[in-house]
Amino acid sequence: MVEKTNLHSNIALEEKKDTDIPKMYAVIMFNDDYTPMDFVVYLLIKVFRKNQIDAAEIMMDVHQKGQCTVGIYSFDMASTKMIHSQRLAESAGHPLKITIDEVRQ
Repeated sequence: MVEKTNLHSNIALEEKKDTDIPKMYAVIMFNDDYTPMDFVVYLLIKVFRKNQIDAAEIMMDVHQKGQCTVGIYSFDMASTKMIHSQRLAESAGHPLKITIDEVRQ
């Protein structure tokens, strides 16, 4: 005797899993006494894609507060922007300090 089986009963239904929200990272720029303000604005426009007005406002925040978050990105994007900015600053002879820090959610 041959047992008939329902093909659908042998299929394991996978439970839909919620995907984790990726960790985000803040790119933080620090003030120093050597990097020109115009260069900081240039970086904010070129690397962080800020418009002229936003770049000038962020630059003043960095200058007045000593440090400022200039953007929040995925780890890969934050790292890339930090490294690109540091290389541009080094090649221009500026000691600009930029770090990334995980944003607590």
